[in-house]
Amino acid sequence: MNAFQDPTFTIGIEEEYLLVDPETRNLADDPPATILEDCRKRIGDQVTPEFLRSQIEVGTKVCTSITEATEELCSLRRCIHEVAENHGLAMIAASTHPIADWDRQKHTEKDRYNTLAQSMQTVARRLLICGMHVHVGIEDDDLRIDLMNQVGYFLPHLLAISTSAPFWRGLETGLKSYRMAVWNELPRTGLPPQFDSYGEYRRLVATLVHTGVIEDATKLWWDVRPSDRFPTLEMRMTDICTRMEDAICIAAFYRCELRMLWRLRRANQRWRQYDRFMISENRWRASRYGIDEGLIDFGKAAIVPFPELLEELIEMVREDAEFFDCVAEVEHAREILQRGTSAHKQVAVWQEAHRAGKDNAEALRDVVDLLIEETAHGL
Repeated sequence: MNAFQDPTFTIGIEEEYLLVDPETRNLADDPPATILEDCRKRIGDQVTPEFLRSQIEVGTKVCTSITEATEELCSLRRCIHEVAENHGLAMIAASTHPIADWDRQKHTEKDRYNTLAQSMQTVARRLLICGMHVHVGIEDDDLRIDLMNQVGYFLPHLLAISTSAPFWRGLETGLKSYRMAVWNELPRTGLPPQFDSYGEYRRLVATLVHTGVIEDATKLWWDVRPSDRFPTLEMRMTDICTRMEDAICIAAFYRCELRMLWRLRRANQRWRQYDRFMISENRWRASRYGIDEGLIDFGKAAIVPFPELLEELIEMVREDAEFFDCVAEVEHAREILQRGTSAHKQVAVWQEAHRAGKDNAEALRDVVDLLIEETAHGL
């Protein structure tokens, strides 16, 4: 008899966007408040301010299918795109902005963000980064922890195909996701500890709250965590994808991976739990190289080319993709592999501009133009 309640595997997606001035291509560091007001007239509380005023966040409703999630996310992206355009601005979905300076940004006046800025000081002020979070409904508390312990192994693979942050303050960083380097400066980030039960997890939270280190579990910024607001397992490692169809691929893949691990559990099996240190090495490789240099297969004790790893993953979750009717969305990862991620496209445009004789400032403006265009693709 199954000791756990069967999960619903509902899905929800949160995304953070940057607002830019299409003339200067720089961030709109003081956008009018009417942008948020106009968005809320259309989509209500599905839009919220983010830490920096040049950012804006959206979240889908709880969805039961990938088709529903796609329609929701498309509607939300379209809303932000159109409202920003009505205010003479543009939106981009990228985890860093190619030329913006973090020290010129203003944070949103909100108790939570004021506390964050005061507590973290310069570390918080440098958070000029955006991400995508995917929630999957796992209602049983202990099952949620059990799957969290296992799914971390697969998250660097998802980060690799999501990368969109190769530039920082006008420099090509050499990383496909420089966002991760910025994010790592915060405490309580990275892969979560291993927990034997939900009770053990709650005891850790209670200790941190009691000592005044955090106000609640939302201040645990792990790559994957039990949501403190919903009965979901929230994946937070990936960059935000510039193209919406790439974001849907990531969300579908994550959902299928969780169901695959759940199937193993029902068959009295489980994915081997590797040391967090080892998985963190793949996390670094994914942020540094993306899909270019492969990741470590710990079973084989070898670095395996990413195309080979991807095919193994697709076959591993095929049954689950068929169950959720999202085979095409999962297999879209092959297209990402073939054409490259947003990070690859950004660097390619920057390099081509230099070859054409443009200076670095002009080349970076071309990158911003690419991001504006790619973000609007398919809306």
